[in-house]
Amino acid sequence: MSVLVNKDSKVIVQGFTGSEGTFHAGQMIEYGTNVVGGVTPGKGGQSHLDKPVFNTVEDAVNEVGANVSIIFVPPAFAADAIMEAADAGIKVIIAITEGIPVKDMVQAKEYIKGKGVTLIGPNCPGVITPGEAKVGIMPGFVFKKGRIGLVSKSGTLTYEAADQLAKAGLGISTAIGIGGDPIIGTPTKDAVELLMEDPETDAIVMIGEIGGNYEALAAEYIKSTGNKKPVVGFIAGQTAPPGRRMGHAGAIIGGAEDTAEAKMRIMAECGIHVAQSPADIGETMAKVLNG
Repeated sequence: MSVLVNKDSKVIVQGFTGSEGTFHAGQMIEYGTNVVGGVTPGKGGQSHLDKPVFNTVEDAVNEVGANVSIIFVPPAFAADAIMEAADAGIKVIIAITEGIPVKDMVQAKEYIKGKGVTLIGPNCPGVITPGEAKVGIMPGFVFKKGRIGLVSKSGTLTYEAADQLAKAGLGISTAIGIGGDPIIGTPTKDAVELLMEDPETDAIVMIGEIGGNYEALAAEYIKSTGNKKPVVGFIAGQTAPPGRRMGHAGAIIGGAEDTAEAKMRIMAECGIHVAQSPADIGETMAKVLNG
């Protein structure tokens, strides 16, 4: 059983008939993802991309058994879309939307607690289990099937790492783009934990960036497992100045432990193999696995 999504996942698209929802749903269907329909309030009963459109997530769950949702809803309404999906019984919610107000995300994250929901994102590229399901905006052709799990805060570095792993003769079991916002559903540690427990994953690549303590908490968790699977780590933002936000809303150095240098030191102390440059990720993993 793959992590989060697989060929049996029944995926719906919230914001289905909008331009982004349409484009990426088309790409997901082309990849072979089991997209069973979408949600656009007021357009229920119509057909779009040869799939049914529903007014509510509840309708989609009741009529086509949806259990995974991907959200392309504008920022002002995206937190409501997350809460609606959780209410309807969707178990994996992947929020692609960028720019959701922090106060909305605080409310949504609190609301979905205790509902047995895994929220990935927001502001993320999504999740892919190569050859089975792509629930996101990543270029599917870059990801080759294999046994390396990938957790990343950065979309582009997810694709870069996947490409390097493929060129090193390694592939991906599941790649999880967790998102770069200050409030996200699944922090690095939780995503790493999913892959640590996954029998189809032999090793893990963990890509982080400056700001926050997600990587330090994940590193401490990895050490606590007795480093049962090898982990290669990389931190983006090594030349970033303190106090200035870099790219992602969560990428800002607030304290001494938020710097790339500090995070890389903590990771190394916890037994993680740290790549100094993004160009070394695939090569580092190949060396680790081949001794």
